Parts: sequence; C-alpha cells; structure tokens
Amino acid sequence: MSLVLTLFLCRVLVATTFIVLGNIFLVAFGNHQSPDMVYLYTQEQLAEKYSNITFLFYCLLLVVVVLMHHYVYRRGELLLAIPGKDLMRYWKLLLPFSFVVVSGAIGSCSVLFAKSLEYLCYFFQLESFKTVMSSSYRLDSWFTYSILLLFLCTAGFWMARLNEGLSQFDAILIVPMFRIAWTFFSICVGFVYFQEY
Repeated sequence: MSLVLTLFLCRVLVATTFIVLGNIFLVAFGNHQSPDMVYLYTQEQLAEKYSNITFLFYCLLLVVVVLMHHYVYRRGELLLAIPGKDLMRYWKLLLPFSFVVVSGAIGSCSVLFAKSLEYLCYFFQLESFKTVMSSSYRLDSWFTYSILLLFLCTAGFWMARLNEGLSQFDAILIVPMFRIAWTFFSICVGFVYFQEY
C-alpha cells in the first residue's frame, strides 16, 4: 500500500475511534431523566435569566470575541490584497478561522432563542385556554415577539454566513470549522443561560 493510502486509513480509523468514544461518553454521562421530568420555564423566569449578571457578562465577552475576530478577518483581507506579501500561509488558516468564529458566536445564539421559544410554546400548550387568558402569560407579549425576532435574525445570519463561507473558502476546511464553532458556542450559551452543567 502506498504511504498516502496508509496515512488516509490511519486518519479515518483515528477519527472513527474518537466519534465512537464520544458517543459512548454522551450515552454514559448524558441526561437520563425522562421527558416528563424536564423543568419548564415560564415567561417571567426566562426574562429573568436574560438579565442574569453571568449571562450579561457572557454576552459582553461574546461581543469582544466577535469584534476582535472581525477585525482580524478584515485586516487579513487587506494584507492579502497587497501584492508581494509573504503572509499567505499564515493567513490561509487564520482568515477562515476568524470568519467562522464570528459566524458561530452570533449564529449559535439562535439555539438559545429557539429553546426559549420552545419553552414559551410548550408552556402555553400545557395551560388550559381559560387559565392562560386569565393570567398575565400570553403569546402575544413583547417578550415572545422579541425572542422570535432575535431567533430569525441570528438564524438568518448563520445561514448567510454559511453560504458566504462556502463560496469564499474550501469546503473541506470551512465546513468542519463551522460545525466546531457552532457546537462550541451553543454549548457555552446553554451552559451559561440554562446552567446545563
């Protein structure tokens, strides 16, 4: 067998081993509660979580990370446009990385907003029509529509950046980077907002 084929098979076997071990880890240590035991958040509780100091600090940190990586991306574009610069190898990985970090940091917030909408709609379904209409909880509140708008904006941003990234960079490089950034920031926002330790 040739050296290239041997290296390829070795990479495939190592990657497959990591995937299998990761799945075993998830099943062994994952949440084993039944769906009936899942905690539901009311609209007031969700709104209170958005004003939590830890979540606000996370949002501030996220803004700093996004601004920093956006600056790096724009700076890299300018440097690559100058002929004669020998920075191509360095910027060929840093440019897509910065692009993906900005995309993942903002786009993964759609997971938070989708989960908040899920709680709002599920809680609405559980209550009887009479009880819901007599209480202060309603689906036509400003909170529900603001969460829906934020979800549509962040999910739309993610899809637009995904398409832009696929048109600018090699798909073999950019798609795994997108998935890793999406997963990382989705875990972080769930960890901070919902305390999913």
